[in-house]
Amino acid sequence: MTQVTLKPEDINLNDPEIFERNQAHQVFDYLRNNEPIHWNPEGERNVGYWNITKYEDVMFISRNPELFISSKGITSFYPKDESELDEQMSGNGKMLITMDPPRHVRLRRLVNKGFTPRAVNAMEDHIREITNQVLDDVAKKGRCDFVLDVASQLPLAVICGMMGLEKKDWPYMFELTNKVLGQGDPEYQTDAPEELRGTPEGARIAGQMGTMQMFGFFAQQLQDRKEHRKDDLISLLVDSEVDGQHLTDEDILWFCFLLILAGNETTRNAISGGLLALSEHPDQRQQLQNDMSMLPTAIEEILRWVSPVTHMARVATQDVEIRGTTIKEGQRVVMWYPSVNRDEDIFPNPHTFDITRQPNDHLAFGIGEHFCLGAGFARLELKVMFEELFRRFPDIEKDGEPERLRSTFIGGIKHMPVKFTPEA
Repeated sequence: MTQVTLKPEDINLNDPEIFERNQAHQVFDYLRNNEPIHWNPEGERNVGYWNITKYEDVMFISRNPELFISSKGITSFYPKDESELDEQMSGNGKMLITMDPPRHVRLRRLVNKGFTPRAVNAMEDHIREITNQVLDDVAKKGRCDFVLDVASQLPLAVICGMMGLEKKDWPYMFELTNKVLGQGDPEYQTDAPEELRGTPEGARIAGQMGTMQMFGFFAQQLQDRKEHRKDDLISLLVDSEVDGQHLTDEDILWFCFLLILAGNETTRNAISGGLLALSEHPDQRQQLQNDMSMLPTAIEEILRWVSPVTHMARVATQDVEIRGTTIKEGQRVVMWYPSVNRDEDIFPNPHTFDITRQPNDHLAFGIGEHFCLGAGFARLELKVMFEELFRRFPDIEKDGEPERLRSTFIGGIKHMPVKFTPEA
């Protein structure tokens, strides 16, 4: 990892290359110890915001949704000129993750039953079957791109199955998810002219096109469910009511948009980042492979270490003081999960990857009102994947350097070549 010389005035966490170069932890270490409430300057198009890097402060913000609201957007980027609000931002306040109480609580209850511990546990055999189908596809090759061929395939299949999407549509959902959540990465800016790829305008075009295409696809799915109900989440939403009123088509489309994005991207990155972490810490990997009963604590350490969602933003509804700094009404605060998950005040030896770490109260899934709805599925998918992966390919290892996603929002790996002894 290249060392960077830091000066507070030069720190700008709007720069996705900090994350792509894997230098973010140096910045977070500096901020936690020197300026835990740090003003991130405005950019050419975006407003400034407060970087929040300590665990205790993120807990306070997350547990006070009346003081810090989600409906003004959950990402660090917010345009100075509100006429520039893109397709995704038009969903502010309209989907669970960008909704405030009390409506947030009512809508979350609608889908909660599909994500209870009982519902999750009932899916284990099915998830194991999918996992082995995914591994079957690479078993004889002896090498593959772990992200594209393995890590992305399991969570994609699970959430698409829960939504009743046909298998032929799963690759399209993968493509659109990359466009929307990876819009800042030139690789996914295929809708932008070549000269704009890698620019903010290229990112805007990619995100906008991905969102529009996703809405077009789910509008057709919604129409189909209205005519032919299935045993799936979309049909559940069609029949649901809040305060005696059926959900509008727009409500359902934003639900679908969120479910498909959250249901596959973050777990994909936890699986990829988990294998990378174990590969880079061979003593921990050996310990785990010698005793797979340690997998539950190993998974929590993977989640802490990887922090697949890099940040969430909130907006202050009134002046609030944190650590002697006044956050003014209307200002954005950005909670950095990779930083709080390595906060020295909470985690002893935070930069040590330790699969036996207990307690491990990481915030990889957030906390409070917006705690990740799919956390149970993510944990189960990680468990099953590593059980089956190490059972079938115990010698799987990196076969080249991973390529990280250029993003300030998703802590992702795009490509990771691996090799293993092929099955006969």
